[in-house]
Amino acid sequence: MNKFLRWSCFIAGVLLCTAVQAETNWPTRLIKAIIPFGPGSATDVMPRTFFERLGPELGQTIVVENRVGGGGAVGTAALAKSDPDGYTIIAHSSALTITPAINANLPYDTSKDLSGVVMIGSVPNIMIIPKDRPWKTVDDFLKDARAKGSSINFGSVGVGSAVHISSEKFRRAGGFEATHVPYRGGPEVITDILGGRIDFYFCPAATALPLIREGQVRALVVSTAERSADLPDVPSMVDAGLKDGVSNTWVGVFVSSKTPREIVNKLYDVSTKLLAKPEMQTALKKMGVVPMPMEPRAIDDLVVKEVAANMALLKTEK
Repeated sequence: MNKFLRWSCFIAGVLLCTAVQAETNWPTRLIKAIIPFGPGSATDVMPRTFFERLGPELGQTIVVENRVGGGGAVGTAALAKSDPDGYTIIAHSSALTITPAINANLPYDTSKDLSGVVMIGSVPNIMIIPKDRPWKTVDDFLKDARAKGSSINFGSVGVGSAVHISSEKFRRAGGFEATHVPYRGGPEVITDILGGRIDFYFCPAATALPLIREGQVRALVVSTAERSADLPDVPSMVDAGLKDGVSNTWVGVFVSSKTPREIVNKLYDVSTKLLAKPEMQTALKKMGVVPMPMEPRAIDDLVVKEVAANMALLKTEK
C-alpha cells in the first residue's frame, strides 16, 4: 500500500472513530425540539411538558420552537431538512399521517424521512359545544344537525389536523352536513366556542377537561371506542352507535430517518424511563393522556399503516 493510501485510510479511520464517539456521547450540546402547532394548544402543552423534564434527564437544555403551518407540514419539513445528528427532534401528533392524504406536494416523505422514537401518549378528542346550545345528548345534536344541513359548523386547528379528522369521521358516521371553520390554533377555536360562534369542536382532553369541569362548555361524546376515565358519564363513539366515527390522537417524538440508531435508541431509553416516573405520569394524567408504549420500529410501522389508511379514506371522500 502506498503512502497516499495509508494516509487516506488513517484519516478515514480517525473520522469514523470521531463519529462513533460523538454518537456514544450524544448529547453534548443544546437540542432543538420542534412543535409544529401553535403555543397553548393541547398538541403543544403535552410535548412541552415532556421536553421540560427530558432535558435534565439527558443532561442538556432542550429549546422548544413552534413552527406552525400546513397542518404540521412546515415544522416537519424543517426536521426533514435538518442534520440527522439528534440535535433537532420533533413532537408530532397523528396529524403527521393525515397531511400526505391532503397534500400531494409535501417537501418530504412521511414514511421515509422520519423515524419514530417514543410515544408520549394518546388523548381522546371530546366533542364540546357552547353551554347555551339546546342539545343535551349526542342524539339531540344529531337529530337537529340532520335537519339543519350545512348551517351547523365546527372548528378545528387546520385542514388535516387530528381534530379535523375526528370531526369529519363523526360527521360521516352521524349522517349530517356541516361547515368546517379552520383556525390557526386551539385557543382561537376555544374563544369562539365560548362565544357561541362555533357549534362544536372535537377538543383534545387536555384542553377540554377544565372547561367542562368549570361548566363553560358541555361534552356530548368522546372520539374513542371506550369512555374516558375522566368523563365516565360521557358516551364513547361506540356507545353512541357511531363505531365508524372512532378516532384517536397520539403524540410522539420523531427524528430524521438518517439519525444513527445509537442516538435513537438512547433517546428512546431515556424517554421511556422518564415516562415511567410517577411525577411524569401524574402530569400527563392531569392532561387526560393515556399511555401508549411503543418501540421505535413499531412507531415507524404505525405511521406507514396510518398514512395508507388516510390515503384510502381520502379516495373514499372523493
